[in-house]
Amino acid sequence: MEFIADFHIHSKYSRATSKDMDVAHISEFAKLKGITLMGTGDFTHHLWLEELKHNLEDSGNGLFKHKGVNFILSAEISSIYSKNSKGYRIHNLIFAPSFKTVDKINDVLGRCGNLASDGRPILGLDAQELARIVFDIDENCMVVPAHIWTPWFSLFGSMSGFDKIEDCFGKETDKIFALETGLSSDPGMNWRLSALDRFSLISNSDSHSPQKIGREANVFNCDLDYKTIREVLKAKDMSRFLYTIEFFPEEGKYHYDGHRLCETRMSPKETRNNNGKCPKCGKPVTVGVMNRVEKLADRAEGFVPTVSIPYRNLISLDEIIADAKSVGKNSISVERDYRSYVAKFGTEFEILLRASKEELLKALPARVVEGVLRVREGKVNIKAGYDGEYGIISIFGNEEKEKSEKQLSLF
Repeated sequence: MEFIADFHIHSKYSRATSKDMDVAHISEFAKLKGITLMGTGDFTHHLWLEELKHNLEDSGNGLFKHKGVNFILSAEISSIYSKNSKGYRIHNLIFAPSFKTVDKINDVLGRCGNLASDGRPILGLDAQELARIVFDIDENCMVVPAHIWTPWFSLFGSMSGFDKIEDCFGKETDKIFALETGLSSDPGMNWRLSALDRFSLISNSDSHSPQKIGREANVFNCDLDYKTIREVLKAKDMSRFLYTIEFFPEEGKYHYDGHRLCETRMSPKETRNNNGKCPKCGKPVTVGVMNRVEKLADRAEGFVPTVSIPYRNLISLDEIIADAKSVGKNSISVERDYRSYVAKFGTEFEILLRASKEELLKALPARVVEGVLRVREGKVNIKAGYDGEYGIISIFGNEEKEKSEKQLSLF
């Protein structure tokens, strides 16, 4: 069966996360979006684990259910440690096939730090040792380096990471077969590194609120069970792992280099020309994802490996509606229209990915349809994100918006 999966989210017990990130709301928005399989996130937190055990029904295949939505047991660990006299900050996702395995993982990790402090706990644990612990407990677990290019907390982060995955995971490297690209990069950027060819590249929302579930996701055509999904990712099976759903990476918070306090956004070339310094204040800039990819790449931009899972860059429906109406995406009218449009088609992804132009025009305003079609074709305008600031993305240029507003004022 074909289905969409978002493996990486956080619960209400993580920092800076909506109080609505509970099982009920996650399930509600997964249905609105059209997502069949959700990661639970945060299984290391005792209170969230209690809620998961109370609310999820065991499907008997390594997955769990709540009101028609499937869940896979997942968590994110922040490892902050020193290795060879250098400090590292690495985030890793852990997937487990049962609550029994989760309990064993929590028991061991609980001796390494305070799991109750946050839904995404910070442990002074070497990433290699974390992987060893998890695989020793259950070889069917998966360890996936999270948002691998984020400057401050990731495998290849410019401020806190490694140049090679082997340097991070050592003897455990061969047991890792998937990497999470993160919001500020897409598979095309990662294809520039031949060292990543063997890995399945997955994309997830890393959502801290129900509305952002599915902003990145994965599309499979396989049996809906833990063992099969693991097999598909390990084999990088193009016939069953169909494609990923991506941000336009420029919209991510760390795509370009820059200095937020000075509102300075810089391309990698500009950073090199300025010797890595902010032209306004002279302090070092935060080196972003694009720069870091270029530094480690051994292939030209645009290279496509023989075995590569395709991807599709999308913008969420609420953003398209807001841009079409020239209002903020948090406005009441956008929420009202979003719910109305989704009700007509069943799910948000049906509108964004599958419905034909003719079907869309029968049910939606022409300007919204035009927005959806432009996004599908990649015809968008973006000011790249930098140093923790999301990129600014628009579908309709200022001239078009002004023309539309003048036309609307005539009625």
